[in-house]
Amino acid sequence: MSTAPGDSPHGSGPPPGDGHAPVEAPVAGRILPPTDTALVRRLVAAQFPRWAGLPVRPVEFGGWDNRTFHLGDEMTVRMPSGDWYAGQVAKEQRWLPVLAPRLPLPVPTPLAQGEPAFGYPYQWSVYRWIEGETAAVGRVGDLTEFAVTLAGFLAALRRCDPADGPGPGPHSCYRGAPVATYDAETRRAIGALGDRIPGALAAEIWETALAAAWDGPPVWFHGDVSVGNLLIRDGKLAAVIDFGCSGVGDPACDVTIAWTFLSGESREAFRETLGVDPATWARGRGWTLWKALIMLEEHIGTGSPQEAEARRVLDAVFREYGKPA
Repeated sequence: MSTAPGDSPHGSGPPPGDGHAPVEAPVAGRILPPTDTALVRRLVAAQFPRWAGLPVRPVEFGGWDNRTFHLGDEMTVRMPSGDWYAGQVAKEQRWLPVLAPRLPLPVPTPLAQGEPAFGYPYQWSVYRWIEGETAAVGRVGDLTEFAVTLAGFLAALRRCDPADGPGPGPHSCYRGAPVATYDAETRRAIGALGDRIPGALAAEIWETALAAAWDGPPVWFHGDVSVGNLLIRDGKLAAVIDFGCSGVGDPACDVTIAWTFLSGESREAFRETLGVDPATWARGRGWTLWKALIMLEEHIGTGSPQEAEARRVLDAVFREYGKPA
């Protein structure tokens, strides 16, 4: 299996107070055409005729924020699924070539930028394909080594010059902004879930995150360090993809992987290698708590994989905080 550069199968999250809408649904008063292989072929043929003869097919895991398609064997086409994600195209086109030479692992390489046409209203991108499998426990040879490698990558990203980089905002789903951006959503979810979670403990963890204010200089962050954006080859971390939520600001959002995937020795190795101070760790825990709470609120009682995953992550957060539920 291979994974498309530039998208997570779980998505990066909706804007505050908003929900996801599939690309075929009305967006900002428009009815979008189905984003399918026929549309991609038309767009490519019209704007990049040198690639017109290449086959187009959906990737196995195309994500939600964008629809992604193979273009031949060595490229992908990435199509934003709504206004919220459309602003990420120009950002990746502008900044990935700047960041790539300064990073120790491969990242997506933009090859071309497409323009709106045939009823599709957004700019879109063509990337070089990156071979690999998304991270999973059974695919990673040594989880501690993986954690150290990932921390080294994030440390290198933070060292990149932040001058003129994009600050947090809609393009980053407010990653890099104060964790308080999602205060209302978090408190609502705690209230809505009631006694189905340890609400007092969740509130305490959230208050701890809010109190741990970021007072450092802005640095580059990835914004969606999740298993769907970490590619594995031969048991090792081989590439980091999907910089749609990246920007310059508070990097605490990038440590959520410590609870969503790492544990024990690998978690500690990640924290030590990245040099995460207590305040940033608390804010990262808060980001993790927010996302798991809103996912659980959405899927509670469904018996779905999303519900199970949200419960697993919440349990990891509660236990690491030192007060198991």
